[in-house]
Amino acid sequence: MKQEVATLAIGLALALGAPAYAQEPSPGRYSMQKSETGFARLDTETGEVSLCHEKNGELVCRMAADERAAFERELDLLTKRVEALEKAVKSGETAVKPSLPDDEEIDRAMGIMERMMRKFMEIVKDLEGYGSDSTEEGEGTPQKT
Repeated sequence: MKQEVATLAIGLALALGAPAYAQEPSPGRYSMQKSETGFARLDTETGEVSLCHEKNGELVCRMAADERAAFERELDLLTKRVEALEKAVKSGETAVKPSLPDDEEIDRAMGIMERMMRKFMEIVKDLEGYGSDSTEEGEGTPQKT
């Protein structure tokens, strides 16, 4: 009997509590709290806090002081970087001028290419000679390696 009463009490509590739970609004992106000067708005996705007040029937929000200071520092940093880049462009520092190889580098590259071409031509002459010897002797097709 005690077990039936306990089950009935739990069931009744759940049945009465369910409609109240269902009526709670789901949390949105912003959470508002009333403050002395207006409202504090919390962005639940980014964690940013804005201070809001009503002006002429509209809610006007501004960043909190600590976030504003960080925003100003970042803005100052970016402004300095843009000014430095503009100064560099005007003075021509960013213009990339191709550096041409000197005579020593050209001679070295030409020597390497010449050796490669000589080796290649030797291989071609060997293959021409190999093909003509086999056809004259009547051996048939040359062996492939």
